[in-house]
Amino acid sequence: MSRVAVVTGGNKGIGLAIVKGLCEQFDGTVYLTARDEGRGQEAVKELNEQGCQPRFHQLDVSSLDSIHRFKQYLEQEHQGLDVLVNNAGVMYGHSKTAPLVEQVDVTMEINFFGTLNLTKVLSPLLRPHARIVNVSGGMGDLSHVTPELRQTFRSEQLTKEELVQMMEQFVSDVKSGVHEEKGWKMETVAYRVSKMGVTALSMVQQRQFDADPGADVVVNAVCPGWSRTDMGGASAGRSVEKVCLGTHLS
Repeated sequence: MSRVAVVTGGNKGIGLAIVKGLCEQFDGTVYLTARDEGRGQEAVKELNEQGCQPRFHQLDVSSLDSIHRFKQYLEQEHQGLDVLVNNAGVMYGHSKTAPLVEQVDVTMEINFFGTLNLTKVLSPLLRPHARIVNVSGGMGDLSHVTPELRQTFRSEQLTKEELVQMMEQFVSDVKSGVHEEKGWKMETVAYRVSKMGVTALSMVQQRQFDADPGADVVVNAVCPGWSRTDMGGASAGRSVEKVCLGTHLS
């Protein structure tokens, strides 16, 4: 039975580099997924010209319908999943003029809740020795929050339900205009908090898998660093190729 790897947000930047690296190193079928089918197919064509042969499937991690369609496809086509790279993400830069409430809604829906929901839905397909990689970021450094919030994020007793409640409360506090007094006072707050959530979620997920002796699933959160992508900008110090160089899933 062929092994299967899935990368979300794979049509550009770090996601595209991860797909290419998997095509070169992974013994199995690699899926490049993207919300926009046209851009996803173009990315596959670009990789084909470089000698890589990923498959494409449309996937919008902010849509439960899209997630369940993809799960049904994987189940019918492969009956399992071996590697899941949760890379899809969005960040509103300083030049963006969208209202903060909109920025928080969109960013949290994709970066945190998208990662949460996709992993939850696809988990029943994970085979023994499966690997999950959640792409987080250095901007999610906990030094930006209060000691109380920092302690909660780092707690080994933190549950998925408690983490979700905290993230939902953050969104609600932004809508009420009280997030700063609740401890969320920082620049680029939507992106930073979403990545704090992703890192904490990764630890929660690992504890859940560890509680199941038969699972043998490893979850990692990775920080790619500031790299030259649409999100990182042209002045970033590292290329996406260097970011992904030497990364292995074993």
